[in-house]
Amino acid sequence: MSTDSQKLSVLEKVGYSLGDLAANLIFQTLVTYLAYYYTDIYKLDPDKAAAIMLAVGLVAAFGFNPLIGALADRTRSRWGKFRPWILWTAIPLGVISVLAFSKFSDNENSKIIYATITYTLLLFFYAANNLPYGALSGVITGDMKERNSLSAYRFVAVMFAQFFVQVFMLSIIESAGNGDKAAGISKLMIWLALIGTGMLLITFFTTRERIVPKPEQKSTLAEDLSDLGRNRPWFIMLVLTTLVFITLAMKGGGYVYYFNNYVDKTTLTTFITPVTDALSGMGMNFFGKDPVSAGFGLFNAGGILFMIVGILLSKKLADKYGKRDVFGAGLFISTLFILFFYFFSPNQVVLMFGSQILHGFFYGITIPLLWAMIADVADFSEWKNNRRATAIIFSAMMVGLKGGLTIGGALLTKLLGTFHYVPNSTTAQPDSAINGIKMLVSVFPSIPFLIGVALLFFYPINKKMETTIESDLKARRATT
Repeated sequence: MSTDSQKLSVLEKVGYSLGDLAANLIFQTLVTYLAYYYTDIYKLDPDKAAAIMLAVGLVAAFGFNPLIGALADRTRSRWGKFRPWILWTAIPLGVISVLAFSKFSDNENSKIIYATITYTLLLFFYAANNLPYGALSGVITGDMKERNSLSAYRFVAVMFAQFFVQVFMLSIIESAGNGDKAAGISKLMIWLALIGTGMLLITFFTTRERIVPKPEQKSTLAEDLSDLGRNRPWFIMLVLTTLVFITLAMKGGGYVYYFNNYVDKTTLTTFITPVTDALSGMGMNFFGKDPVSAGFGLFNAGGILFMIVGILLSKKLADKYGKRDVFGAGLFISTLFILFFYFFSPNQVVLMFGSQILHGFFYGITIPLLWAMIADVADFSEWKNNRRATAIIFSAMMVGLKGGLTIGGALLTKLLGTFHYVPNSTTAQPDSAINGIKMLVSVFPSIPFLIGVALLFFYPINKKMETTIESDLKARRATT
């Protein structure tokens, strides 16, 4: 293994973080708007949209991710194992992200075929780009504190992407399309693709792989899979990642329905008017005249801003108490503020915003830790087996991410149909749909988070073990 300095410059940390900012312009759009796009803009039947999201997502999770992980671990180039994948996929990912949100035909069968093909290609290129990107964090440095710092930089960038998508995107779609949401989202995705491609190229040119496997280290795929089979922390993180992204997809995609169909528009308008007037007075006319779009954006803005505060505190807390314990505490407290949404009446807008802010703060603490913990699992595997297989471990976590996103998104659209939601309805939704929408942003997404908290009691890599693994691996690498 490489023994040179494991310290990272600010330039490299920022350059690395831009890759996740780029990826999250796509990922956050999928989490927040894919179900809404398919049902209310693309106008697919909710059951058919759910079937597409589930079938394609499961193929991506269990097919694309292990394939890319195995290939990336065996990549040999002058740029390293993982950086070349970021370079090779930057442009294709940008192109397909535009096509996936472009309307092709009004024919129902043609729409189904087009949505299936474009969503499949989007998830393939996303895996081919983002999985090696994630694995890069496991080889860019072996220093645990530097890794925590890198994760903090990375997820501040993620929050910027999330802020843009969840705060401004709905209003921009309305404005860019002059009321035609299909045209608006297509135009916006062109700009996001151009910006994201540029950021991925910056990531490639500013980063470096420092942890290089010994030349004599060669392992078969069967050996790598055998190592995973004996890796209890990996199993726990796989399930935990899946549960986290089920919740994110369900509640993240559910909020737009919550604001469009449940929140009292008069109360919402009264509450947000001082803020929108103040922003307009400063020349920041981000939000249109639609109170739902503006309220939805400001609601997300409050959560994201305090999420960033949580992220900034995350490294300090993790360095002192260990990733596992801080993650579990943050996840549990944040879940309580999700549950509260079931009890809010349509006009309790202040409580809705307050609960979102507090949820964002406590969940923000956990965000950098998830991926830093996965990098620790790669170290744990090397520590136990004296072989490093970073990408296949990250690919398993991407299985969890894609599986969770798929299950959560499919559950969202399926449950909407089950509760008799009527897309683009000009009248009030039936009571069953209203109750279902409330549960989709409260009770249902709370369950995976609480199961995840319970799982962490069985996760063995605490603060003491982190220190032991880091010390032992450092000594090994110094002698080779």
